Amino acid sequence: MPDAAAIRPVLLVSVAALIVRVASAVVVAQPGYTDAFYYSIVASRLAHGEGLTADFIWNFLEAPNFAPLPIPSHQFWVPLATTLQAGGIALLGGVLGEFRAAQAAVIAVAAFLPAAAYAAARSLDVSPRYALAAAAFVGLGGVFSPGWVAADSFAPAALIGTLFFLAFARAAGGSIGAGAATGLLVGLLYLARSEGALFGLALLALALRPVSRSAGLAGSGVALAIGGLWFARDLGLGATDLLARSMLLVRYEDFFRIAPPTASEFFSALPDVLAAKGGALITNAVYALFAFFVLLGPLAAIATWRLRSRADVRAWSSLLVLVFLAQSLLWTLHSTRGSYFHSLAAFFPFGMALAAAAAERSLARRNARIGRLWVTGALAVAVTLSSGALVEWDASFNDLARARVATLDAIPPGPFMAIDAAAWRAISGRSVIVTPADGLAEFGCAGAIYGAHSLVLEAAHFRAYDGIYTGAEQQPWLGPPVIRGTIKIFPFVSDFGCSFLQ
Repeated sequence: MPDAAAIRPVLLVSVAALIVRVASAVVVAQPGYTDAFYYSIVASRLAHGEGLTADFIWNFLEAPNFAPLPIPSHQFWVPLATTLQAGGIALLGGVLGEFRAAQAAVIAVAAFLPAAAYAAARSLDVSPRYALAAAAFVGLGGVFSPGWVAADSFAPAALIGTLFFLAFARAAGGSIGAGAATGLLVGLLYLARSEGALFGLALLALALRPVSRSAGLAGSGVALAIGGLWFARDLGLGATDLLARSMLLVRYEDFFRIAPPTASEFFSALPDVLAAKGGALITNAVYALFAFFVLLGPLAAIATWRLRSRADVRAWSSLLVLVFLAQSLLWTLHSTRGSYFHSLAAFFPFGMALAAAAAERSLARRNARIGRLWVTGALAVAVTLSSGALVEWDASFNDLARARVATLDAIPPGPFMAIDAAAWRAISGRSVIVTPADGLAEFGCAGAIYGAHSLVLEAAHFRAYDGIYTGAEQQPWLGPPVIRGTIKIFPFVSDFGCSFLQ
């Protein structure tokens, strides 16, 4: 065990990073985007004894055949971010308010990231000084800075992923206990991010080697038990179109149709599909570039090559490539709308540890002064990236949230329909139904069945609503809109004439 003198610098870096996290929470003062709004709303219901349920519909995957509200939640997303936040609300909701209490639980997890990065760097034989630099980089967060305090899975996935690579090194040496721990971490990562299931392939690689076969089998058994139970829960709820809505999208808005996409539609649009996959490869490569290489140049890649004989390093590089390819080529349209960027969080701390290993070998052992200058410069870049990410988050999400809040008095009482149902549900406190992307006939039925009283259209909306938004198309069941900036609120003034109700 390290002595107090060795622990003290890590604690100081962790405390400094925690202060940065609390300060950045001033900017990230609301969930911001659909995933985070969803997690936080269901977390509140879970904390108040209502289970994993939702009183809104963000996607008709969760409401097959127009199931009545409330509905079982998390039929697309996984539950770890929600359950973590529910714990924060149960403990601190009365003191901090529900969102801040949920956020406090995330910040508590993020507080361990510098120590995890330090441990990862030391496991790679990095000196304490350079390991502390890696810890500081991870604590600042770079492009992940808003994510470390977001009502999302960034911080949990980053911590679990780092612990996975640490445990994997011991499991590769044959430790059955480490193998079981690695399997537990794969299961937890899957509950944080669905693509975490791909980490299970590393367990199979352990099982193929005689020296680590028992560890690999133990880990595989634990991971399958956790993942299998959650997958069985989804199947038990009838979530049968997960594959179609994940992998058979021609356009992203098809994800929000009432009827799931079909294979025939997918293959009939093959040129568009292939173009989207090629574009995703480029877009996601840029994401990875900003997440890793802008901060520390090619150092992580250099260390990966130099340390390729290590099982943990091979696992990191192989899984990084595998997740990149799977996100880009299988879950293409989800990946370019944030899914792949989420995935990178699990690789970030260990990647910074690898960069520290390469930096020390390349710089410190040749010229200590150059090494110190490089660390200082890299920290300055990390501060700049972290600050820039927070500014970008503020511009992207806080202005939109304020605009939405300003329209609430113009929305007629009762349930209503909007494109981002999770966000509007959190802001309004009312049941909100997503505007289905299929067309106006399906929209009318959804609105009638769920008793919606109005339609809220924003500048970002599905194509079926272009005519209504621009005023080029009049519908007899819509009254004149109330316009607040780029948001238009249409009251329902007559029956939809839905065939489902006849």
